[in-house]
Amino acid sequence: MRGFPFSARAAALAATFLAGSAYAATPEDADKGAGAPAQAGPTAGQDDGEIIVTTTAQKRFENIQNVPLAVQVVTPADLEAQGVRHFQDLGKVSPSLVIRPSENPVNANVSLRGIGTFAYAIGVESSVAVTVDGVPLAFQARAFSDLPDVAMIEVLRGPQSTLYGKAASAGLIKIMTTQPTKDFHVKANVLATDDREYSGNFSVTGPINDNLGYVVSASYSNWDGNVFNTFNDKRVNGRETLNTRAKLKWKATPDVTFTLSGNYVDGKTDFGRPFIRMTPGVTLLNRPGLTTDVVLPGITIDPQNQKIANNDRAGTKFAGGGGILRTDINIGKMQVLGLTSYDKFHMDDYLDQDDTVAPGAIGRNIQDGRFQSRLFTQEIRLLSPGEDAFRYALGVYYADAAFQRRFYRGPATSVRDWFATSGSRQIAAFGQIDWEFVKHLTATVGGRAQNERVEYTFNDKLLATNYGGHASDNATTYRLGLNWQATRDILAFGSYATGYKGQTYDISSGFDRNRAAAGPIRPETSKDWEFGLRTQFFDRHLTFNVTYFNTEYTDLQAQTIEPLADGTSNFRLTNVGKMKTQGLEFEAAARVMRDLTINGGLTYLDAKYTSWPAATCYTQQTAATGCITQGILRYQNLSGTRAVQAPEWKGSMSFDYTPAITDKLNGVLVGSWQYQTSVYYSARDPETFQPAFSIFNLSVGVREHSRRWEATLFVNNLFDKQYFPALVNSGGNFGPAGVTIATQSVLPRDFRRYAGLRFGVNY
Repeated sequence: MRGFPFSARAAALAATFLAGSAYAATPEDADKGAGAPAQAGPTAGQDDGEIIVTTTAQKRFENIQNVPLAVQVVTPADLEAQGVRHFQDLGKVSPSLVIRPSENPVNANVSLRGIGTFAYAIGVESSVAVTVDGVPLAFQARAFSDLPDVAMIEVLRGPQSTLYGKAASAGLIKIMTTQPTKDFHVKANVLATDDREYSGNFSVTGPINDNLGYVVSASYSNWDGNVFNTFNDKRVNGRETLNTRAKLKWKATPDVTFTLSGNYVDGKTDFGRPFIRMTPGVTLLNRPGLTTDVVLPGITIDPQNQKIANNDRAGTKFAGGGGILRTDINIGKMQVLGLTSYDKFHMDDYLDQDDTVAPGAIGRNIQDGRFQSRLFTQEIRLLSPGEDAFRYALGVYYADAAFQRRFYRGPATSVRDWFATSGSRQIAAFGQIDWEFVKHLTATVGGRAQNERVEYTFNDKLLATNYGGHASDNATTYRLGLNWQATRDILAFGSYATGYKGQTYDISSGFDRNRAAAGPIRPETSKDWEFGLRTQFFDRHLTFNVTYFNTEYTDLQAQTIEPLADGTSNFRLTNVGKMKTQGLEFEAAARVMRDLTINGGLTYLDAKYTSWPAATCYTQQTAATGCITQGILRYQNLSGTRAVQAPEWKGSMSFDYTPAITDKLNGVLVGSWQYQTSVYYSARDPETFQPAFSIFNLSVGVREHSRRWEATLFVNNLFDKQYFPALVNSGGNFGPAGVTIATQSVLPRDFRRYAGLRFGVNY
């Protein structure tokens, strides 16, 4: 490697600390789109210190610095540096992404740039889509698992509806797994921590003959959690998961290749939400005698509490699998890609609804349910050569999804017993044209037209009533852009795009005649402006990117209170108003010297509800704090209020230092930092307020010079700082009503400092 002059090193370091998002060499065998060459190992030029990253954000294989989109690439090394082994922790490596976990992953929320879907209904799509190897997942809960066999993850920010459909109205998370290679490779890792986490994974890839290659991979993880249940002396808040995947890649002719893959996941979680704040002297449901000493024995309620008292199980048990057939055909210089997929998944979910060991029926109030999903998709794309001045990507897409939900809660309070189904069928045509009409100046025009039909049934077993309905809708979205390749290493761009999130029904507890009569919730639409710079300096040793975005959402889908003609009110998912999110995203990477790389990311976010006149009041809210009483209605006006789950600043940074120890061994020193300003998990509710926090991780170890093996000791949350990725206001379950504070926390994996050993081989 050519050395940096001192001034260049200083500039690189300064830029890195001011900006961010993890960049590294291309991971092995990422899905590069139809017609892309197979690749194993680092991108050419890395040995000279160049930082080269690839992406498939525009459905073709491209250098990320030449793509006029806000997209971040996350590699396995980035995940290791930030201690990320599970989907819900991805926010640690992506500053614009916030993931709020829940007792049930269906109720979890994924937000990009402050936009996410806060709903409990089945069949309601997230605003942030998730795909695996180019195929969308049926529903968000399917994604909440370990991240084994990852080759690369891409986070596309802002509306991506034109190329990726209605479930990507706020963005997209693309997970790509290891692909078959021409040479034999084995990768394996084992991990053990001092707080009882054990995991292992492997992948074997190589040729069977000159025309047939394969991948076989599997992973297993087990962690018993960081919450202690005093009722049965067991640890909870953990998980156990088995993932398997296999692929066969057959080159039938020089121009036709088929890749068949299958996957299976089986796992379980157990859950506990410790109480961290409680008004002294309160009783459960305001019942005499049900004091905290009785219903929560042996528990000291404070922000450090990691104990619960549950006499019923809480958690999930899930299993599912699917297959993908990918067909790549070269027709002259053009490429045709076909993706056919089928996926089936089920999840049983349980909850100790009262979260106590109270005597009698009250203390045995439970929730018990089952989700089932099925998804079939078919996509066909036509791609022109990527190096032509006039380039295009055209495609058609079909999807058929079906969901079932069984739900019971009782027997003492908030009793519910129902069964529901939800389904959707969509067909779409999409395309994007990029035309370099003047040398180095390229215009982009993209569009998508789709038709969707949604339907539902709802059977209330308590009231012996049945409802059903269906609706269809046509929609179009588009994207316009202009980018200027000022030099080989400087790209400036601007774009305007529209987003669309389809109509749906609010199928959840409380569904009744009024909800059925109200019909489907209208689609949510968005308009997005973006301007950005993609730059590299010092022979591509330093990357610095910045993006400005401004997005307005209309007919925002969220939970609210509706007054009804019969004098009652309805709390349901509906169109509540408008929202605006704007900000700046910085990304940087510096190869400071041959053995030292620094990456970083920083997002400034201003996300506000511009119109939401009738949101629900939080439990303890009074007129003095903004709760309006009008007849039987109690509501607050959130217009002008900062959006929930939208920190003003969020960033991460990491360094990787691997100096030579001997001619065969390198040392390993990896450090990472995560920072987030304060955030509300429920609008204006002080009981769901999370102050700003920072988390540091550190790894030290040794590796063989050519990376054939590596052993590291790591410490996550080095300074033992506590924070909460989700908080729940449970004051309504205790009394006196309206004034009682009872706050529960969802603890993150790194709530306490923990250490571990990781050993990996790579042949």
